[in-house]
Amino acid sequence: MKSLVGRKQEITLLTGALKSNRSELIVVYGRRRIGKTYLIREVYKNHIQFEFSGIHKASFRDQLKNFNLTLSAKSSKSKHSSDWIEAFYQLSKFLNKLKSKQKKVIFIDEFPWLDTRKSNFLGAFDNFWNSYASKRKDLVVVICGSAASYMIKNIIKNKGGLHNRLTQQIQLNPFNLNETEQLLKHNKVKLSRYEILQVHMAMGGVPHYLEKIIPGESVAQLLDRLCFSKNGFLRTEFNNVFASLFDQYDNHETIIRTLATVRKGLTRNNILLKSKINSGGTLTKTLEDLEESGFIEKYTPYKGSKDAVYRLADEYSMFYIKFIENTKPSNKSIWMKMQGQQSYKIWSGFSFETTCLKHIEQIKEGLKISGIHSTHGSWTSKSTRNGAQIDLLIDRDDNVINLCEMKFYNAEYVLDKKYCNEITNKINSFISGTKTKKSIFTTFITTYGLSPNQYKRQYVQNELTMEHLFLEL
Repeated sequence: MKSLVGRKQEITLLTGALKSNRSELIVVYGRRRIGKTYLIREVYKNHIQFEFSGIHKASFRDQLKNFNLTLSAKSSKSKHSSDWIEAFYQLSKFLNKLKSKQKKVIFIDEFPWLDTRKSNFLGAFDNFWNSYASKRKDLVVVICGSAASYMIKNIIKNKGGLHNRLTQQIQLNPFNLNETEQLLKHNKVKLSRYEILQVHMAMGGVPHYLEKIIPGESVAQLLDRLCFSKNGFLRTEFNNVFASLFDQYDNHETIIRTLATVRKGLTRNNILLKSKINSGGTLTKTLEDLEESGFIEKYTPYKGSKDAVYRLADEYSMFYIKFIENTKPSNKSIWMKMQGQQSYKIWSGFSFETTCLKHIEQIKEGLKISGIHSTHGSWTSKSTRNGAQIDLLIDRDDNVINLCEMKFYNAEYVLDKKYCNEITNKINSFISGTKTKKSIFTTFITTYGLSPNQYKRQYVQNELTMEHLFLEL
């Protein structure tokens, strides 16, 4: 497994299933292009005895035909099945003929696509696991899917025959900065950490996107090629993402576009007003779909409003809507020109905040507080007079609250009197609004650190740089 980068916990879990004294039923889910299939194939390449994948929007007959042909290629004596019950019976007959005493892996990819209307696929699989596979001790059945909402509702939270039958579950997430750096190094791509941070802010940590980067290109060159050239891969990816994950995906895309217009996130009611999606079940399900798939994040503000806030968490979606969508394709240097515009400064600030919020554990490690219990969140003043907003607070059990300021800049960041007055106003508003008795430590998270001056010495208690965001935990 030398070709696998990152995924240490997932690899440990998957290899552990080969050593157990029972059959294992493992569900793996995560957004499109995240590397689910590659992970399973690499870890289990010497153990997979049968692999089968659903076909996007194919009919029951075509799905079943594909299964029959796949099984026939493995066993010429298998009979073609007319329904899924019979299909899984033929699979069990094939497995019975295998003589190896090692664990045998059955890998069913894009599981949700197989569960077509009136096909009884899920019921047949339920029967296969409960009446056959679970009674053996030498099987590992892996079911995989990009449609996270389906996998959670129908498999993980199944109330029927699969209830409490899962032995392991894996939600595969995008790479963090450390894993992104590992992958690029593995692919002989030489970029500085500042450049890797820029790439991550634009593309996110989706391995399939990162694999498109080739050695010898600058950040501007690779973004021009992938995002702004006529045939750039990321130029058309946005149109495919939601269509492949969700039915009636127009609502999902509408919410993503709605959240892309605001920096601090929106409550459910505000999303309803701005998106004009029908209230009730439709909006609730769509928000759940997007949250479970990792495109948006839901959080409750720190000791403030009880209304949860939703925030766009997918870097590529934001970058596409902000820059790619309304830019005509060109072979000229587009990204270099955009970097001088105000829209770039606004986007980079928001995207850096998103990156920091996804690396909260690295931030805690950098502050040497990982061993101290803490909670984190944002806070907004209820007062309409000052409108103080704090994007990240870390409330610690050792009587300290870190008030975090996150700044993306191409050099050391210079604190001035005006900004320090703003910070003082935030602290005073926070203390007044929450009645906290804890010490407030002003904490800066920047790319290259703060320039040493009187304001830094007077107002800043903690300082982290982008280097801390690359920590391997």
